[in-house]
Amino acid sequence: MKTAAAQKQNQKITDEIVAQHGLTPEEYQRVLKVMGREPNMVELGIFSVMWSEHCSYKTTRKHLRGLPTEAPWVICGPGENAGVIDIGDGQAAIFKMESHNHPSYIEPYQGAATGVGGILRDVFTMGARPIANMNALRFGSPDHPKTKHLVSGVVAGIGGYGNCVGVPTVGGECNFHPSYNGNILVNAMTVGIANADKIFYSAAAGVGNSVVYVGSKTGRDGIHGATMASAEFGEDAEEKRPTVQVGDPFTEKLLIEACLELMQTDTILAIQDMGAAGLTSSSLEMAGKGGTGIEMWLDKVPMRETGMTPYEIMLSESQERMLMVIKPEKEHIARAVFEKWELSFATIGQITDTGNIVLKMHGETVCDMPIAPVSTDAPVYDRPYEIRKLPVASCQLSGIETGNRELGTDLITLLSCPDLASKRWIYEQYDSMVGNDTVERSGGDSAVVRVHGTNKALAITTDCTPRYCYADPVEGGRQAVAETWRNITAVGATPLAITNCLNFGNPQKPEIMGQIVGCLQGMGEACRALDYPIISGNVSLYNETNGNAILPTPAIGGVGILKDLSKRVGNSFAAAGEDIIVIGETKGHLGASLYLREILGKEEGTPPPVDLKAEKANGDFVRSLIQAGKITACHDVSDGGLLVAIAEMTYRNGMGANITATGDARFWFGEDQARYIISSANGAAILEAAKKANITAILLGNTQVSQLTVDNITIRTSELKVANEKWLPEYMA
Repeated sequence: MKTAAAQKQNQKITDEIVAQHGLTPEEYQRVLKVMGREPNMVELGIFSVMWSEHCSYKTTRKHLRGLPTEAPWVICGPGENAGVIDIGDGQAAIFKMESHNHPSYIEPYQGAATGVGGILRDVFTMGARPIANMNALRFGSPDHPKTKHLVSGVVAGIGGYGNCVGVPTVGGECNFHPSYNGNILVNAMTVGIANADKIFYSAAAGVGNSVVYVGSKTGRDGIHGATMASAEFGEDAEEKRPTVQVGDPFTEKLLIEACLELMQTDTILAIQDMGAAGLTSSSLEMAGKGGTGIEMWLDKVPMRETGMTPYEIMLSESQERMLMVIKPEKEHIARAVFEKWELSFATIGQITDTGNIVLKMHGETVCDMPIAPVSTDAPVYDRPYEIRKLPVASCQLSGIETGNRELGTDLITLLSCPDLASKRWIYEQYDSMVGNDTVERSGGDSAVVRVHGTNKALAITTDCTPRYCYADPVEGGRQAVAETWRNITAVGATPLAITNCLNFGNPQKPEIMGQIVGCLQGMGEACRALDYPIISGNVSLYNETNGNAILPTPAIGGVGILKDLSKRVGNSFAAAGEDIIVIGETKGHLGASLYLREILGKEEGTPPPVDLKAEKANGDFVRSLIQAGKITACHDVSDGGLLVAIAEMTYRNGMGANITATGDARFWFGEDQARYIISSANGAAILEAAKKANITAILLGNTQVSQLTVDNITIRTSELKVANEKWLPEYMA
């Protein structure tokens, strides 16, 4: 009599079952060709997750290959769990950004929490101790009935997991737009530090070596999570709740410490976290990269539920689990470490030379399939695309009348709009100081985190302007990279590399595919011009509901090095009587600006063009001034333009500004790129240095106490701060 597992695996594969697994008829024909026979249910499930968009990048792989990924300081680029860069003194920074969008919409607390847990594992699996978390969040319109619930749940999930696991959440961003009403974005980033000569990789090696499972037990949560994340939402989104994983940050903390302790020995040959697709992806990716085979005994897998089938075991996305390859004679060392930390430890298989993955349960073979075609040879699509390019005439917005508006009123309106309003309500729910190395947290241009025990620090930022990417994907891609470069520069650090999280709608639509291709083109151009390579990343597609796509959102996470913390500057005016200067040219570009949207009620026009030569020259000039100690404050100019940037520099120290320069709304609220506001006790010397360096620099006025004066209007800085900080707490109350 056949067991339940055998009956399940021998179930007849129908067209309906194939479709339920997210495979097209053409892809299933490819499966049949790979297998040389009809797969059983376990094998079909493995193809389903490994060939999903989430795991295989089958739509974007062709275009991702054109991105710059190398530099002398890059130790490991894309292809591993996270990217690695050299930060000197025998140390490396390891970082990556990942999406957890669909799960966070379905179940916001657990979706966001497990997003944090997953990205932490990507980093510490490579041997790094995590030192900082970041996030990039996008929610729907504030007046949408689900938005407040989603904000509350996501923020609680990020805080609940990050605070408990003991890694500071030091910054991020949060925007609102109706395009995210049915599909929010939750992108999580982690940065860690490791010894540069002690990096761990995932390629399996050594026939006969043990395959070891460590961490939490396997349950039925998260089954088909990767497949769910690779499809559009429909009316049944709420019914997908069982595909969302459940996290336990206290177990994750134990797992971090156990892994890092074991990594101090010569025990681990390869290691991989069980993220999307769980045991399936971890085992096939390790064997695939190593060019080996793998045999696993599924009844040896630690399980927290009875009666689990091979299908469920392989596709479960239960959290806080890792897979390792260890020499058999060293198993006792690893077992002792994990038992000390009260975590599951089990030898569940071995490395073989067959090139196949063979799964057995209770002595029965329930899967036998070739690894290479599944792990490395997924379908690659060259989908048709149309890159949006608005006519040149629309760039000028000649029909827009800004009129004789009152600057003060418009400034208050902008500072209190959802995108620019203070996110203090959010970041005060995160523990940003645990570890005692956070120097600059949320509110600065970049977070700054000291490398423990040294006088150097990492500057970390996330950024993207989706409305620019929608209006002109190429310019939007350039700007997303360039703004993170400016954010890092503005604190005095040298930008080194980026990670990304590419969030788009359904790529089978040519206009959406055009957004992907255009943004990647712009990103690549910016990275090359700024010597700022991409070393890791994630692609999240099908972010749309009932055919309504999100704005294209290629979120960028940047990391830079500040070799001497004493040289750092903040973005708040420090003292009265100092000169205020804008570095960079102001042309008054209002296309796709917040002023256009929030004040004039229009979402149109092209985004500001990104002059990459000017970005590089202006940034290098500003950084040299900071390093020379000639600047007391620095802030990059972005959303809202010059006057918003000046106002944002008044919040912390009770300083204001007396602005003597004159201009219209275009001058004050245009979002021209490559600009910084700086303050200095010797502005004349800076203006002279800028002239010699052929850098555009204009004296705007000087700092004063407690008030902002511009265009014969005086506003108390306390009024600006209240306007900026009141919206979100009142909304969430």
